[in-house]
Amino acid sequence: MIRIRLSHSKSGALRYTGNLDMQKVWERAFRRARLPLAYSQGFHPQPRINQACPLPLGFTSTAELLDVWLTDEMPLDQVRAAVEGAIPAGLKIQAVETIDLHAPALQTQVDTADYAITLHHPVDAGDLRRRIAALMDAPAVMRERRGKMYNLRPLIMAMRIFEPIGNPVRLFLTLTVREGATGRPVEVLLELGLDPFAATVARTQLRLKDLPPESL
Repeated sequence: MIRIRLSHSKSGALRYTGNLDMQKVWERAFRRARLPLAYSQGFHPQPRINQACPLPLGFTSTAELLDVWLTDEMPLDQVRAAVEGAIPAGLKIQAVETIDLHAPALQTQVDTADYAITLHHPVDAGDLRRRIAALMDAPAVMRERRGKMYNLRPLIMAMRIFEPIGNPVRLFLTLTVREGATGRPVEVLLELGLDPFAATVARTQLRLKDLPPESL
């Protein structure tokens, strides 16, 4: 058996495809590629395909990660060629690598994510910088999600603004992506008084936790 990690981008119409449906998209692609998929145990075996973390609807990404288990070993260049010939428009393979079969589940290893946000409405950059500074200096930023209050501030690791001449203002965020502590770009935009529907959000990087030596 072999465990393979695919680094890939997601764009085009697929940005409106949710995480559960993306699981089916990948399964169909691997079947078309004739890969020897490994299956889970139990009454309803499923192909062993793990995505790093859900990408919200409408977001694009150049930094998605996915693990797939195969029953037979295959050369990585052969795997890549087969998958590239089977995936739909909107997916692009960036890298293929083997992963230790006993490494922790991919979704438990994601630590932070970077986002690039393009603001399409005119924005006073000076005023936005002041709002960003106030948010980052705040000891707590309480917001409500699904009827429960939570503190947004510790979920924001970094934030900066870029104002290119003659182009829309862009905002760059680094947010936590941990179980029970996931920062969401839309929540940050709302806290800054910005309209999420007047912005384009792209995930540009996923960072994994540093594994302890015994796990390497």
